[in-house]
Amino acid sequence: MVKAADMLIARRADTRARADFATWKMMAKLNGASALPPEAQEFLASYQNLLAQTSEGEATEATIVAIYRAYYAEMGGGGTPPDVRPRQAKPAADNVTAFRRPAPKTKTTSFFGAGTAAGAQKRPLPVALIFACLVVVYVGIRYYWR
Repeated sequence: MVKAADMLIARRADTRARADFATWKMMAKLNGASALPPEAQEFLASYQNLLAQTSEGEATEATIVAIYRAYYAEMGGGGTPPDVRPRQAKPAADNVTAFRRPAPKTKTTSFFGAGTAAGAQKRPLPVALIFACLVVVYVGIRYYWR
């Protein structure tokens, strides 16, 4: 029977193992494996050995399981590490959703004559009113100074 704390440790260890292995593998592709810690270099060497014997997917999964077990013990998990990744009974078939056109937005008019409910269309009245007031002020100043 697996305790909840051990399952939490197992999930953390699995997530960390998968992330670390992806990082290490990318660093190895970029010729930066010498900068990795010694245990990471050991795991990458075992990955290369497994890769020579099996397919890439199997070698990757076997290396991640080895890293996971090491992390599980390091994080304080008790006993054998539980299986975190459940196996799918059948492969997922089609995961595509049909496109649906969104419903058209209805236009509503308010008391002041806005064209849409969201107010996307601006009213020209305030701009025209400001311009007219500026013209009146300008003409008034011109007549006042004469």
